[in-house]
Amino acid sequence: MAALGWLTPRRRSATARSVLAGEAAAEAARKTSQELEELEGLGTTPSGTPEEPAFPVVGDDRAAAFFDLDNTVMQGAAIFHFGRGLYKRKFFQRQELARFAWQQAWFRLAGVEDPEHMQDARESALSIVKGHRVSELMSIGEEIYDEYMAERIWPGTRALAQAHLDAGQKVWLVTAAPVETATIIARRLGLTGALGTVAESVDGVYTGKLVGEPLHGPAKAEAVRALAAAEGLDLARCAAYSDSHNDIPMLSLVGHPYAINPDAKLRKYAREREWRLRDYRTGRKAAKVGIPAAAGVGAIAGGTAAAMALHRRRR
Repeated sequence: MAALGWLTPRRRSATARSVLAGEAAAEAARKTSQELEELEGLGTTPSGTPEEPAFPVVGDDRAAAFFDLDNTVMQGAAIFHFGRGLYKRKFFQRQELARFAWQQAWFRLAGVEDPEHMQDARESALSIVKGHRVSELMSIGEEIYDEYMAERIWPGTRALAQAHLDAGQKVWLVTAAPVETATIIARRLGLTGALGTVAESVDGVYTGKLVGEPLHGPAKAEAVRALAAAEGLDLARCAAYSDSHNDIPMLSLVGHPYAINPDAKLRKYAREREWRLRDYRTGRKAAKVGIPAAAGVGAIAGGTAAAMALHRRRR
């Protein structure tokens, strides 16, 4: 931490939290990837994949690929789909469902991650899982993946990940979603493992607290850096994929950054630096975010209207 001495106390604290979150995510990812290899092996060829990239280099074992999850690998936000499944199982009440519906409406309208809504979603999720066993949530997560997530995987991005696997490289998800949820998705897709937000647990029970901070923005870059060091990877030979300008720190770490279904800021940034772009949407509306059916049309419309009003006030 001596290298952070030039920063103000507030900036130093934020940076320290990002490093802690990144290191915790890397440690959890390495542990779960070993379990995934034992259970599933690496890589299953998907059917109907639309394109194969020229990159990666076959046999380069010092290279790996890092994929953002929300709107990069999967349409929408994993934590919202997870919340939808928990509501169906009566983990929380209707007023909390309304909060999820509002967050979904904003995400659908803006198409980008908003820090305030990310924090609100995080606090909702932590309060919901507090006191529950990790094993219970993992089991439920398997069911939720089948119900709400499997059909939302982008085939084009899945093909990119498979190309790295076919080249003999490891492929990791890197997401602000809970590491348990991310690990389930990684296993179902035949990937190596996942870097995700680590929620604190004691004796297998969630405490309602985080280890560090959510794996978002700079924390993702710290996680990738820590994992690369532990795995003996050369980041200049690695690839990273994301839709969001919030992930520019992670994308900038590697020698092969890709903008996938990019938001406007990332598209502009990527074009200026001649990064590769892939867009698997037919239009902005194609990047769907599943809104809980129980919320009803009125909740969707009301949430969208409120989001638009708030957006106008912020401009």
